Amino acid sequence: QVQLVESGGGLVQPGGSLRLSCAASRSISSINVMDWYRLAPGKQRELVARITSGGSTNYANSVKGRFTISRDNAKKALYLQMNSLKPEDTAVYYCHALEIGSNYWGQGTQVTVSS
Repeated sequence: QVQLVESGGGLVQPGGSLRLSCAASRSISSINVMDWYRLAPGKQRELVARITSGGSTNYANSVKGRFTISRDNAKKALYLQMNSLKPEDTAVYYCHALEIGSNYWGQGTQVTVSS
């Protein structure tokens, strides 16, 4: 089992930046894949960014060049640096971890991009 707790969300103006963090309750070294998903009102859940245990990354086309996912195994943490934020980035952002046979989700953190 692993508990995931997100933080760093909030209200930001268009063009601004936020850094989301996801703290894990135990070591994440063995976790194969960690992701950030988001869920906006009236929309389906969307995979925003993914990072593997080997450091390979993938991004949704809508965030490429603006968002950066990273993980720090020593700190048991996953991050999402979000730059050049747009109103359409407004959503609840969730941290997700995938180990063999298990899925883990955080409780989510709200990101609102508005002037």
